[in-house]
Amino acid sequence: MDTGGFVDEKSENRLYVGNLDLRINEAALIKMFSPYGKIISEDFLWHTRGPKKGEPRGYAFIQFCRKEEAELAKEKMHGRLACGRPLVVRLASEKQLEDISHDHSKRSLPEANRPRFVNGSSSGQMSRDEKVAAIKNKLKALEEDEKRDPKKQKR
Repeated sequence: MDTGGFVDEKSENRLYVGNLDLRINEAALIKMFSPYGKIISEDFLWHTRGPKKGEPRGYAFIQFCRKEEAELAKEKMHGRLACGRPLVVRLASEKQLEDISHDHSKRSLPEANRPRFVNGSSSGQMSRDEKVAAIKNKLKALEEDEKRDPKKQKR
């Protein structure tokens, strides 16, 4: 993307990958997405300051060689569970537009009108069963984290 915020042709090949579990690293991300085409760049974002300095930010960008490869990866990977969390995969240009509208919606729209997580269904909303499964997976991941690092347990 250029600095003016306009979408350039490269962003059609570039995917935003969000809701990443902190256990997912760059190599795992590349391994997950490489079956869908040739990856020409990967930007894994890290906190650069503050108390979380050096920790993953929970999202990344992957650029494929061709637009068709990016679209296939988006179709196949969006909503797929990785470490118990459903991945959010969009074209980078879609993510930018969503961020702008989401920032405004937080300030002005009631909860019922805010954008919801999209899982590829025709309604654009998660079903009740999908929501329950996502919550269960999140709880399981939190329990696993507490077992690995007892310092993270609530006191």
